[in-house]
Amino acid sequence: MKGFFSWFKNSTKMKRWIAIILLGMVLVCYGVARILVAKEMTFGELGVVVALFVLGFTLTILGVVFAQKRTLELLVEASDLRLEKGNKNVNMNSLIFNKKVYDKGPNIVVIGGGSGLNTVLKGLKNYTSNLTAIVTISDYGKLPTDSRRQLDLLPLEDVKESLVALSYNEPVMEQILNFKFQKDTLKNLSFGDIYLYAMKEMYGDFTQSIDGSKDVLNMTGRVLPVTLDEVKICAELENGMVVEEKERIPEVVFDKVTKINRIYINPSNCVPAPGVIDAIKNADAIVIGPGSLYTNVIPNLLVKNVSKTIRESKAIKIYVNNIMTEPGQTDNFAISDHISAIIEHAGNGIMDYCIYDTGEIVPEYVRKYNKEGQDLVEQDILVAKEKGVKLLQRNLSTIIDDNIRHSPKAVAEAIIQIICDDLKYRDMQNDPQYMMLNSRLREEKKMRKTKRPIQKTKQKQVKPKSGKNVKKVSKFAAKYNERIESIQTSDQKRIENQLREKGENPYGNEKN
Repeated sequence: MKGFFSWFKNSTKMKRWIAIILLGMVLVCYGVARILVAKEMTFGELGVVVALFVLGFTLTILGVVFAQKRTLELLVEASDLRLEKGNKNVNMNSLIFNKKVYDKGPNIVVIGGGSGLNTVLKGLKNYTSNLTAIVTISDYGKLPTDSRRQLDLLPLEDVKESLVALSYNEPVMEQILNFKFQKDTLKNLSFGDIYLYAMKEMYGDFTQSIDGSKDVLNMTGRVLPVTLDEVKICAELENGMVVEEKERIPEVVFDKVTKINRIYINPSNCVPAPGVIDAIKNADAIVIGPGSLYTNVIPNLLVKNVSKTIRESKAIKIYVNNIMTEPGQTDNFAISDHISAIIEHAGNGIMDYCIYDTGEIVPEYVRKYNKEGQDLVEQDILVAKEKGVKLLQRNLSTIIDDNIRHSPKAVAEAIIQIICDDLKYRDMQNDPQYMMLNSRLREEKKMRKTKRPIQKTKQKQVKPKSGKNVKKVSKFAAKYNERIESIQTSDQKRIENQLREKGENPYGNEKN
């Protein structure tokens, strides 16, 4: 009986259809009863009876149809592991196409490393299972952990993080793979390293062992290291100095007050891991970035034949631009500088689209990054357009633990929207893949609108003074002008108070 009464919960949305069915049956029975008991009827009375009978019959049919539809929704929702907890009221079409076409969704390859790559993976895994992450292995030269040294493993931190990003239950998977034993012979060994070592021994091939983790770890998609060769990421600076250790590149650039001229890998002829080139060739869309431009993004493109295969591919090539600059790598970089750096290293045709953030971030968070030498990436749209890349502005940023990050959902929506537009351009609106992606995209956008409170603020429209040389005010500055001025005033007063406490004149030689 408990199972029976569960159908009447508010979350099931079944009571309304049951009530409509009952109402329809009552009207039908009433109409039939009127006909049976009446000895004679006028045309008016007969018309009323017929109308009640038709209305009752229609309500009964509608109630049965929608009750069955809702029942199917509940069944699919209960068996669809990709649906988020608490989000069970999803459009039926989205669910049906999701179950039928999910495994036949667009084949997307994401290239990069670090948290930027994993952000994209977390978002895209909700749209397709044909997802391949090509990950940088760039920690050679660093002091290996006890776990790596004893098991004689490659530096797999980025690979493990991508496995976590593609798993169904990310927090639990992260705890399991990073768990370190504290007793006996297993002391200081990581479970993730032991697992990958065991898979390698079982499959006999490192790439196949990672690929085989898809079913074992309940993952969506697969992870491939860009190369299995031992490589070093090196930088040639503008002052002629060469840095051969990845971790020292930002430090040396900052100390020498210079810039990176180019990045290269040593050895330069390292070959891609098995499956990497085939994954790129079979891709419907190739996503590059976001992430550390010179140490996580570009090195992947320098592996033999990787950039060549991307350029020759007919897939949609998308670059997700960084939101903030990175000290010692992209100081004072604009969007065009990021695009130019990738093209200079990988050649023209490496990207079709560049998705960048609106830059509308609360100044307090930007100020925190300013103290660490970082700033918002400048949006020099006119210059960037000259690079032959289509630019798409989207609201990609979010705040996670007081840090400015790309939103997985927003990035995925932007990428899927490009794929949908391409399918629509090729007149494939009736293709199951387009229908599934478009339906899922609409549902995600609807959810984001309901979850995000709409805040409309009145902005002061400052009319420029007469004159030709008027400096254009950015959208960011216009929106947060008062708050920025407040922060600057607060900082100025704090400095003046500190000087007064030291007995110094805060105004220099000027009189108070």
